Amino acid sequence: MSIGNSIRAQIPPIHPEGYPFIGGFALASLILFWIWSPLGWIGTVLTIWCALFFRDPVRVTPVRDGIVVAPADGRISMITQVSPPDELGLGNRPLPRVSIFMSVFNCHVNRSPVGGRIDRIAYRPGAFINAELDKASEDNERNSLVISTPNGRIGVIQIAGLVARRIVSFVREGQSIGVGERFGLIRFGSRLDIYLPEGTKPLVSEGQTAVAGETILADLGLADPGRTYRTG
Repeated sequence: MSIGNSIRAQIPPIHPEGYPFIGGFALASLILFWIWSPLGWIGTVLTIWCALFFRDPVRVTPVRDGIVVAPADGRISMITQVSPPDELGLGNRPLPRVSIFMSVFNCHVNRSPVGGRIDRIAYRPGAFINAELDKASEDNERNSLVISTPNGRIGVIQIAGLVARRIVSFVREGQSIGVGERFGLIRFGSRLDIYLPEGTKPLVSEGQTAVAGETILADLGLADPGRTYRTG
């Protein structure tokens, strides 16, 4: 492999949704260089950050039936039992919920946690409070999906954050989707909530780093009693 090909192999591709933003940052940088060189360099750094934000790296996804993978890159901020939002249609009984917080430095392309059929998509406008707060699940702008699988129904909610102002969906109701396939993105900092079937034991811990399409959140096909964790 040539040096040029080796370098290109280390650079993740950019999602097409990012091209207009990267172009805007680059154009602004050129204008800033014309005004004052130090401002141009600041713009260049922000252009590079924008390109990294919209990166869309290849992921290696486990595909066994029952596996639930992380739909987003980020930190697992909460694992709790709560009643799902009404628009999911999953009832009012508390369900296991895993929340993943994405900072502005994480990859923001979202991937399906399971393979199945998208039964429902529901968009709801709302506020833009800090996505790490628990009440963001109810108050913030969000886009919800319900995916039916042979092992139960999974709810996935894209929640806009303090900086995010736009949720993008790539899918439609009624279509089939494979585990790890891209279904949307959120621009500039946000959170995803994953509602698991009743009785499911999450196989991750709060504070753990999740990788979209790769980190296993739960296994619906096994009666796993859960796991313990330590930090160090």
